[in-house]
Amino acid sequence: MDEVAYDKLRMRQWQDGRAYGFSRRDLLKLTAVAGLAGALTEAAPAAAAAGPIVKPLPPDKFKVLGTNAETLWSSLAGVGYHVPIDRFFVRNHTSTPLIDSASWSLEVFGAGLRGGPVSFSLRDLQRLPSVTRSVTVECAGNGRSYFTSQQGQTVSGTAWGLGAVGVARWRGVRLSTVLRRAGLSSRAVDVQASGLDPNYVTGDVDLGPVRRPLPVGKALDDVILAYEMNGSPLPPDHGAPVRLIVPSWIGIASIKWVGRIEVSDVPLFSPWNTQFYRFFGPGFPAEGQPFDRQSIKSAFELDPGAVFTAGSRVRLTGRSWSAGGRVKHVQVSTDGGVSWRHAQPVGPSVDNAWQRWQLDWRPTAGAHVLQARATDVRGNSQPAEARFNTLGYLFDAVVKVPVTAV
Repeated sequence: MDEVAYDKLRMRQWQDGRAYGFSRRDLLKLTAVAGLAGALTEAAPAAAAAGPIVKPLPPDKFKVLGTNAETLWSSLAGVGYHVPIDRFFVRNHTSTPLIDSASWSLEVFGAGLRGGPVSFSLRDLQRLPSVTRSVTVECAGNGRSYFTSQQGQTVSGTAWGLGAVGVARWRGVRLSTVLRRAGLSSRAVDVQASGLDPNYVTGDVDLGPVRRPLPVGKALDDVILAYEMNGSPLPPDHGAPVRLIVPSWIGIASIKWVGRIEVSDVPLFSPWNTQFYRFFGPGFPAEGQPFDRQSIKSAFELDPGAVFTAGSRVRLTGRSWSAGGRVKHVQVSTDGGVSWRHAQPVGPSVDNAWQRWQLDWRPTAGAHVLQARATDVRGNSQPAEARFNTLGYLFDAVVKVPVTAV
């Protein structure tokens, strides 16, 4: 169930011709388009239909980045533990599809089942025992822009700040329940969900629907087929009518708008763990290095460049999260890292999704640099510098936030 070990194994099997789902011919085409021998840049999406995102994107809540929308951290100040739907970030590869939930069905198929394909309607899923969990969903490129602005390194891909993350209360049915109802066989090896959004096309190569396999062990552990978000039916931009929620794995694993699930008796591979979502660059193998689970991060609930009143008490607030486990403590510096103080936790960490915190500060007049660094219960702590990779994934360094007091 460890993502990095799983991906390393699948890469070896794919190279040996024992993993299926993405052809070497298409990989060569993409490599030629990129003009590189092995390390490919993250591709830009094909032209999306007008209005790639359905919900309103007011400028006080979002920064729009092409087909994506990043949550502004200032919009979360004073908000509770869960991010409201109206300010939850959106990561689209193409555009948000509008799917009729009454006619939607989920097809579960493949040689890893004892019988033939099995279909489930939304009502079928809702009749099954449900589970509700608070889970963090985070894009693997969250924080990517800081490789350039803070570390002076050139990376490709959407220039996210720290707002490509959110915690919601997801309700649905365990994937394990659905797989067993469909007739899961002891031969099952991988489980791969495919989205119903438009096919992803790059370099004149149609990569098909967004999809990414899971080992059967992970699929049977804690993965949810979610149909509700924060107590409401799942909205279109967040995967309606049903999406995967894969705790602790990178966001691409939580496939939106799920329409088909393949259960294979052989290893599977897809472009989303062959070409995309791998480490490329100096110090990594030519074929790329698979990710470990998500990293550890902290964010202030304010925007860079915020202005405070000199001499007046300011309550700094923020949130820290780690895929490695519960956040143990958070330290805050208001002088660019010269000195650090422990922040005070705010409320419980529900399902260990993230930890809210606060610290009082009385700024003097002038420019200041705020920093926050978290440590989790496994001893993972944010470094001063993130490890460079050309696609700018898993930025985990302490972020410098400039502010001014006047």
